[in-house]
Amino acid sequence: MSGYIVGLTGGIGSGKTTVANLFHDLGVQSVDADLVARDVVMPGETALVAITEHFGHGILQQDGQLDRAALRARIFADETKKQWLNQLLHPLIRQRLLQQLADCTSGYALLIAPLLLENKLQTYTDRVLVVDVPPELQLSRTIQRDGVPAEQVQNILNSQLSRPERLQGADDVLLNTVPLSQLQAQIQQLHQRYQQFAKEKLAKSST
Repeated sequence: MSGYIVGLTGGIGSGKTTVANLFHDLGVQSVDADLVARDVVMPGETALVAITEHFGHGILQQDGQLDRAALRARIFADETKKQWLNQLLHPLIRQRLLQQLADCTSGYALLIAPLLLENKLQTYTDRVLVVDVPPELQLSRTIQRDGVPAEQVQNILNSQLSRPERLQGADDVLLNTVPLSQLQAQIQQLHQRYQQFAKEKLAKSST
């Protein structure tokens, strides 16, 4: 088990995946909160049974998978339905996140979560690394990557923490506006620091 957890976060279009992949290249294991959130509502999971009972079969696709767009439409304008869903899913997601983090065996592990700070997941981490880019770059990158209208991206930006709020929650910041070689060099430095922090934590816990 990795005894040291680094929370990796950043707003939409900040380049979290690029950063995570560079850490993976250095042998660092990770758990992705978005993937876990998808896993807990797969067919056969108790959460999907509960959601179907609550909202009806209209939120399922023909193949039995959750129709996320249909579910979003149901909860979008109804705060009580959103709260019900969050109360069902958040404990399940946290439980599975912690289990997967416990299974990591690298010197330290990454918890990748776009909403790390919004969902208070930093309570499970030793350190928070924020991937930071200016909002206008987030906007242009996401429009280009996803082929969606600017208004839709702006709505997502508005629903996330503001840049100053996110930076306030950071222990370390990676400014992802530099060439890839510079980004790799910064990550290499952070990797060495995190390995040292992990060793120090392990030494403290074993005394």
